[in-house]
Amino acid sequence: MNPRTRILDAAMLVFRRHGFRRSSIEQAADAAGLTRQALYHHFKSKEALFRAVIERLHEEALAAEIAAATATEKAGGSLADILVASVSAKLGQMVASLDGSPHVEELFSEHLLQARDLYQKYTAAYAEQLATTITRVCRKQGLVLSAGMTPRELARCVEMAVNGTKSAYPALQPPGAFLKDLEIMLRTLIAGALGPAKPRPKRPRAAKPKPVKKSARQPGDRR
Repeated sequence: MNPRTRILDAAMLVFRRHGFRRSSIEQAADAAGLTRQALYHHFKSKEALFRAVIERLHEEALAAEIAAATATEKAGGSLADILVASVSAKLGQMVASLDGSPHVEELFSEHLLQARDLYQKYTAAYAEQLATTITRVCRKQGLVLSAGMTPRELARCVEMAVNGTKSAYPALQPPGAFLKDLEIMLRTLIAGALGPAKPRPKRPRAAKPKPVKKSARQPGDRR
């Protein structure tokens, strides 16, 4: 394990245990088995360390989203199945990273204060990934979106549904109820976003072979 990974693992443990405000560089250094000066060689402040932890959390969530979409698509899932699986995997990864922490709400709040640019960057990345998935699945499955709806618009609506569900579940807690209600919201949204399916082109019927007519017997033919 390289030093940066070891530091980030230790920092995540410290932030989960103490929250952002009560954590310190010294605690992270101790947890990583390093001196304070050695840790400062990689991160110049607690804020910089927290940003790195948040960025890794988002990268892992994005990877989980892509993997879930790919697996569900290969299994023959519908568009709703695929989008529910991908969004649930992304959020489930985030919840799992902070599981058991008594400071979840504070960490989410500090996330927006200390790393708002990262939040905006990955919000755009998640939306782009959703739009890409929607475009691909609609093309493969012959699906048509309702009039005026595009893959990007549907992706934006999915994110709005996520944010709306979050408002009822501060810090995504309890995760089981949050994800269940989110699935209901997403399936309802996607059902309304789909228009009539494209008619499949009819295969031309194979022409029946014409019966061979027997020629009339001519005078002089042998019987």
